[in-house]
Amino acid sequence: MSRLKQCLAKEFEIKDLGQLIYFLGMEIVRSKEGIVVSQRKYTLDLLKETGMSGCKPADTPIEANVKLGEVKGGVHVNAGRYQRLVGKLIYLSHTRPDIAFAVSMVSQFMHSNCEEHFEAVFRILRYLKATPGKGLFFGKNQQRGIEVYTDADWAGSITDRRSTSGYCTFIWGNLVTWRSKKQSVVARSSAEAEFRSMAQGVCEVLWLKRVLEELKQPFSLPMRLYCDNKSAISIAHNPVLHDRTKHVEIDRHFIKEKLDEGIICTPFVPTVKQLADVFTKSLMRQPFELQVSKLGMIDIFAPT
Repeated sequence: MSRLKQCLAKEFEIKDLGQLIYFLGMEIVRSKEGIVVSQRKYTLDLLKETGMSGCKPADTPIEANVKLGEVKGGVHVNAGRYQRLVGKLIYLSHTRPDIAFAVSMVSQFMHSNCEEHFEAVFRILRYLKATPGKGLFFGKNQQRGIEVYTDADWAGSITDRRSTSGYCTFIWGNLVTWRSKKQSVVARSSAEAEFRSMAQGVCEVLWLKRVLEELKQPFSLPMRLYCDNKSAISIAHNPVLHDRTKHVEIDRHFIKEKLDEGIICTPFVPTVKQLADVFTKSLMRQPFELQVSKLGMIDIFAPT
């Protein structure tokens, strides 16, 4: 029993079951290089349950440039089945950031789904058929920094023209949190959409900073917040409030305060290197696979 477990045993009644291998559908594999967390069995069970075990695999979880919206006069499908399927996919996305955007899209139509939305769900299942063993790799390295990539798809929703925010955070070079979500208000410019996404990214890294401090783990400052919109970065550094930024005044002050405190910095990153791009829009196969590989996803079950 490790020293940490011994300390816990003095305060609580615990039982040492050894190294974690399988927990709530998640499989953990260890090696000298690091740890891989996947949900392969959960994925295969889901495919079997839905009758998709023998389906034709898909290269991506959602077709490129597809925009889902409410279909007027469309044929409504079994809402209960749709909700159960999407719920299972939401749980699967806890270790599968590659399907986060697609799942976020289909989850917006829980109560108004049509055949088009069901086809989008089946597209995700077809993608899972091709990649059932993909999982997150947490490698050992000497990095001690916290990084966040933020991005936004301006007016991406064809239903209400709200933008989609996406971010992913890395601790010590490993992906730990990510999110793809439609913004709560309509952005009047791409800079505003990106700026709101930056504010969400700052909140996330501040929370991670607090967690590491409580765990007494070392990390370096400033934390890097990567954005591919130069206008949003300029607004974050500009101390003058003018008409262009009145509608994002609170977010602007919040980000500027953290910049002045030296907690974060906002380097520019080209769009082709923006890792959060995969959380805001559907991509073609080649850029999608490149982005997913940079997130640290591997398939240890794939034949060599």
